[in-house]
Parts: sequence; structure tokens; C-alpha cells
Amino acid sequence: MLAYLHIPFCDSKCHYCAFNSYENKGTLKQNYMHHITTQLRFELEKFNASEKSITSLFIGGGTPSTIPASWYAPFFEIIRPYLSDHAEVTSEANPQSATHEWIEGMRALGINRLSFGVQSFNAQKLAFLGRNHTPKQALHAIENAAKQGIKNISLDLIYGTTCDSPSLLQNDLKIATSLPINHLSAYALTLEEETPFYKRTDVANGSEKLAKDFVQAIIQAGLPQYEISNFGTYQSVHNKGYWEHQDYLGIGAGAVGFLKERRFYPSKEIETYMQNPLKQEIETLSLEDIHVEKIFLGLRSMIGIDLACFSPKEMAQIDILIETKKLTCKDNRVFNNDYFLSDEIALFITQ
Repeated sequence: MLAYLHIPFCDSKCHYCAFNSYENKGTLKQNYMHHITTQLRFELEKFNASEKSITSLFIGGGTPSTIPASWYAPFFEIIRPYLSDHAEVTSEANPQSATHEWIEGMRALGINRLSFGVQSFNAQKLAFLGRNHTPKQALHAIENAAKQGIKNISLDLIYGTTCDSPSLLQNDLKIATSLPINHLSAYALTLEEETPFYKRTDVANGSEKLAKDFVQAIIQAGLPQYEISNFGTYQSVHNKGYWEHQDYLGIGAGAVGFLKERRFYPSKEIETYMQNPLKQEIETLSLEDIHVEKIFLGLRSMIGIDLACFSPKEMAQIDILIETKKLTCKDNRVFNNDYFLSDEIALFITQ
């Protein structure tokens, strides 16, 4: 199984961000870190977790690097016996707050992978996105992490903005691949409700050619694509666990947990969460819900889908997709040949 810890605090809120995060609630941080340990104990018991049964822990946000490393110690003390011997232990980090001391402290706790929210190495684009770091800070943070012995390093880039040109994206990629990383996440800008970008018409560049050329350039730069937005000579255990529909603990305000056919939703509001970190809404998925999810997830990644999953009616659609080279069949599994068409293919199969 997997475990996810959500840190809902940020130093500033980016213009495109719809994640459950807050820039004005820093006074709650220390108390929040106490309450996540209460929920963690509860979830370990609920999931009937056994020693060394967690293969991946991912700390996301928000901005995990806004929390001092020492404040994570009680959480790690509880979860450590449940982590497998070679567990992937990842934290997201922002270049501006991932100091030498923070990286050193997190590495001592057991972090063996860092994912940096870089988004671009272009100063104008960073300002446009509302990022609070400079290109130089991004370079320094990643190089510093490598020097401190973090072997698995990832960075995020955003594309599909009106700032983007082929040359800007090519330069971002050139800088990214010159750094000691083995994984890159590339996300197309999406306009989410309740973000400053949502109602603006001057922020997104929907050029399909720009997107496809950028993805191809990442692959040609030596970072193979293994999922719709993820590339690397290293493949994240945590990412693949989601696509394989594994169970996962969700710790923190707004974190989602999944066990068998149930999803668990703690409160998104930090104050409400801290009043009762064990209170959750529960959604029970039908067999049909799970079936459709497995198809959507399998088509978004290189794990594919076992042919035994499909009904006779769906197999007729699968045959059409194989014949038209939208899907490839190998070892009784089907694989998507074009991740840009993932959702359309899934709808065609399940309609």
C-alpha cells in the first residue's frame, strides 16, 4: 500500500493553483503537525497495516518545505516501522524554502526522493505564474539536494501558457536536463475554478502542436514517458501505485484515502480538520465505478490494462482501437499509443 501526507500551507498562492492550500494560516502549522499523528495512528489501524507494508510515502502540498524538518519527526517515528526496507519516501519542495538545513533534516528522517516545483527557469514566466522563487534559486536547490546525497530528484515544468514559445520550452528543458535529475513531470496549464487565472482569456496557449512537440522533446532528451505527465529514467513507485489502483492512506486536511472499494475524505478546512482529524466522509464505489477507473488509469500510463478486465462489448471496441493503432496488445494487456487521447479512448471503450 501507499501513504500520502498533505501539507496545506504555502508562503504564497500561485495564480493557477487549485490545490487545497493556504498562504495565510501559518500560525496553525505546529498544531496541525500534532493532529496528523493522531490521524496516522487511526489510519494504520483502519487499514490493518502490518510491519513494512507501505512501499511509498509521498509528502505533498501545499508546500512541505515550509514546515521545519524537525516538526516531521513525530510523524516519521510512528510510520517508520511500517515502511518497507526499500520504500520510496518523497517530499515535494519549493526552491525558495528548501534550504540546506531543511534538506539535511528531511534526509535524516528518511526522505530519499525530492520533487521540486520549478515550473520554469524563465524569470518572466515565473512572475506570470505567481511563483515566489527565481531561476537561480531553483538551480541551487536541486544541485544542493544532489550534493547532500538525494539520488532521486524530480522537477515540475508547466507548459501551455501564453508565455510559451518553442524556444522558451526548449531552453527550460535544456536547463532541466543539465541538472542532476532522473525524473521530470510536465503539466499542461489548466484553468481551474476559484483561481486568479480561471476567467482570464490571456493565460493559456492550447496549441496541440506546441504540447506534442514539447513532450517529444522531453523523450528525445533521454527521459522516457511512463505516464501522461511523467517522464524519467527513474519511475516513481508512488505514481505507478495510483495507476495500479493500490490502496493508499490519506493523511491531512483534504487528503484522500482509498481502501478496497471505499474512499475517505477528511475535512479540507484546516481548522475543521484539527477539531476532529478522524472525521471523514466515506464514498463507496460500485464494481462499475472501479472498473471504469481502472480503464481510465491504465490508459494514462504504461501499466496498461489486462484483457480479462473487459466485457465482450468492450472487447469489440478494443479490437477497433487495436486495428486503428490507437492501442497495442502485448501479453494479454492493452497499452495506449497516445496519452493525449487517454480520456477519449476510455470513453470510446466504456460508452
